[in-house]
Amino acid sequence: MTVIAIPLGLLAGLRRGSKADLGIGVFSYIGASMPEFVTATLLLVFLASPAIGLFPAGGFIPPGESLTGFASHVVLPAATLGLILTAHISRQVRSEVSEVLSSDYVRAARLKGLRERRVIRRHVLPNSLAPAVAVISLDVGYLLGGIIVVEEIFAWPGLGRLLIYALENRDLPVIQAITLLLATVYALSNLISDIVIALLDPRVRYA
Repeated sequence: MTVIAIPLGLLAGLRRGSKADLGIGVFSYIGASMPEFVTATLLLVFLASPAIGLFPAGGFIPPGESLTGFASHVVLPAATLGLILTAHISRQVRSEVSEVLSSDYVRAARLKGLRERRVIRRHVLPNSLAPAVAVISLDVGYLLGGIIVVEEIFAWPGLGRLLIYALENRDLPVIQAITLLLATVYALSNLISDIVIALLDPRVRYA
């Protein structure tokens, strides 16, 4: 998700007003506006219908049985969540890059005669990626909530479906264990994002 979203956001921000910026903007607005059950349904219709049959419509095959089968079953659930979050993060990165490019210190760096690549690498990237990292950590919470819907749609035996079955059967120990695990993952993602932001932005590290 981040490997695709960050370059897309950088490309759109550095080429504001271009066709690439317009195309990425349309993708980000459409992707961010669709809930995961709509995206999952569209992927099932266009990629898993009997007429096309590129990927299975649901189910799960353990990697130990067939690595190829496992990969084919994980594509659509991963793409459902990945498309939504890629659109959201690329839009955020594009906004931050555009704001940094119009800042005074970037104009001052260009007036000093620095090459454009150096300006982008030393000034634009660190200052635009730091807020994006915070957004990515917040998206982990959305990701943890979205897996419940996606796993139910694709009949994927993961934590989301297990949580639903535990709620239906009032299995309190399982509910507590899954909630604790999800909360731990979310807390660790926020901790990692704070460390990465401190590495990218010296002002945070010195504060």
